[in-house]
Amino acid sequence: MTEPDAFTTALDGPVYVVTAAAGDSRAGCLVGFASQCSIDPPRFVVWLSTANHTYRVAREAPYLTVHLLRRDQTALAELFGAATGDRTDKFARTAWRPGTGGSPVLDEAETWFTGHVEGQIEGGDHVGFLLAPVDEGPPTAGRRGRTPLLEHDDVRDLRAGHPARAPSPAASVSRSG
Repeated sequence: MTEPDAFTTALDGPVYVVTAAAGDSRAGCLVGFASQCSIDPPRFVVWLSTANHTYRVAREAPYLTVHLLRRDQTALAELFGAATGDRTDKFARTAWRPGTGGSPVLDEAETWFTGHVEGQIEGGDHVGFLLAPVDEGPPTAGRRGRTPLLEHDDVRDLRAGHPARAPSPAASVSRSG
């Protein structure tokens, strides 16, 4: 099977912090695979690594919150991208509040939305979470003149807090939200 390295290397889209809560557990991670996937009805999909602590919490979470980061928020990206929730309480290190369904909303992120998990899609070593937006941060005044978004190239050298692939080749996946 061919890997589209030349194509994916040319991409430099935004990165996101995705947070989840289920029962007494909270989790969050830096995500590079995400996109709007429908206009009507509005839908967005975020892809979580099956090796990630956030994936394990998100499987049981009714809502996920997706946060956009500005380029000057690399410390927040490092917290959620280089530390694993298996060993670190990331939420003890940053200000946040519980949002819809208890899903954590990060105070530092001015642009965010919370989505109801409508379904999960297997995609190899990542699982897509299809989200229907139910809440969002206050409107901001367009992108012009504002700090640029944090993108893949800005965090390319960040060492992930977990291995790139799950230890087991077969990940257990729930198909319902």
